Amino acid sequence: MEIKFFNSLSNSVETFKPLKEKEVSIYCCGPTVYGDAHVGNIRPVIVFDTLRRFLSFVGYDVKLVSNFTDVDDKIINKALQEGVNETVISNRYIEAYKDVLNKLNVEPHYQNPRVTEYMPQIIKYIDELVKLGAAYEVDGDVFFRISAIKDYGELSNAKVDDLVVGARIEENSKKESPLDFALWKKTDVGIQWDSPWGKGRPGWHTECCVMINSIFGGRIDIHGGGFDLKFPHHENEIAQAKAHDHNKIANLWMHNGFVNFGEEKMSKSLGNVVLAKDAIAKYGGNVMRLLILSTHYRAPVSFTEETVQSASNELIKVQKAYNQLAVAIQLANGDLNSKDIKVDDFVAAMADDLNTSNAIAAMFEKVKQANVELRKRPINIPEIQGIFASLSAMLNIFGIKFEMPILTPELRKTYEEYLALKAEKRFEESDKLRDVLMKNNII
Repeated sequence: MEIKFFNSLSNSVETFKPLKEKEVSIYCCGPTVYGDAHVGNIRPVIVFDTLRRFLSFVGYDVKLVSNFTDVDDKIINKALQEGVNETVISNRYIEAYKDVLNKLNVEPHYQNPRVTEYMPQIIKYIDELVKLGAAYEVDGDVFFRISAIKDYGELSNAKVDDLVVGARIEENSKKESPLDFALWKKTDVGIQWDSPWGKGRPGWHTECCVMINSIFGGRIDIHGGGFDLKFPHHENEIAQAKAHDHNKIANLWMHNGFVNFGEEKMSKSLGNVVLAKDAIAKYGGNVMRLLILSTHYRAPVSFTEETVQSASNELIKVQKAYNQLAVAIQLANGDLNSKDIKVDDFVAAMADDLNTSNAIAAMFEKVKQANVELRKRPINIPEIQGIFASLSAMLNIFGIKFEMPILTPELRKTYEEYLALKAEKRFEESDKLRDVLMKNNII
């Protein structure tokens, strides 16, 4: 099967060919842990979790790594404000973030490295860039020399001359070029480490390069993140990798679009954020996943009461069919774990640059098929077993998790009594049983 993804680096759709047969390495930039994640922050989480689930389904051994940036000015400032150690701040928000992931049914990552765990490797990496002539030290600060590489700006399609014109040149700047970026920052405030250039801490752009090298041993298949990381973060990662390892880190660069609150991008700087934990508490993790996946990952998602309600309504339709299939199979003492999975259209959509909107359409075709089969008398049990297995596979790839209704002997008896009363048009009595069955997701 041919799988194609859009490569942000080549700006084109390419056939996916992993570096190692049947193995896929993915790195997705994680959060800087100084506050709670908002809804915009969880889009890459959902997108790349779904990508990993899909690639696993079609037979790949997938290792997805997402980091925690636990050293940053914002963390240091918050720690100073609260009069605590930076670790207290980072641990607090790492745990809060993990709770969000759990409620979104995100599968455990292969690793979740913290920047502070890789300080010796980061210092060594920067020192090697200095020795290669790709970086230079000035008064305890170390900067990457963009003139040391060719084609700086190739990921964001930016020209160096245009970037220089647009750059804000600080007075008495230590940098040779306004585009050179910090690899090591001299500091006497907050958390710091000893280095060949004095006490300080690393710059943001180096951290991911080092963790990728340390965990994967060099180049990876897919590097992902939000569109806003394209420049300068990912551009600067590529620059360092070209100088240090003579590669561009990843074969494929994938970037998801923004989440818009109304007409504006959701961001803390604009003050229009909805915290992920609040949205999940209000709407549920399943609804948030379906909302995010209802739009192609490269297009903007609109987060409004209307779009959330639409996702919620659609989810109810899917769960109703799922529950009815499960109950019908159990009533017939059938197999809830059938291997008769038919998801060709769904897989084709996902293989076409992770087209989740088309895959959702394929899932609803399966729901429609379920509703048709469930109305037939007698019910074709092998047929609905296959539909249930197929629908379950699709939901699993989307990361949508339903509690399957279990038809206990007591509930089976209640259900049979309900059907008998309903057939006799004794609706007042049947409605009481109906309420019991609804609470247990039997109907």
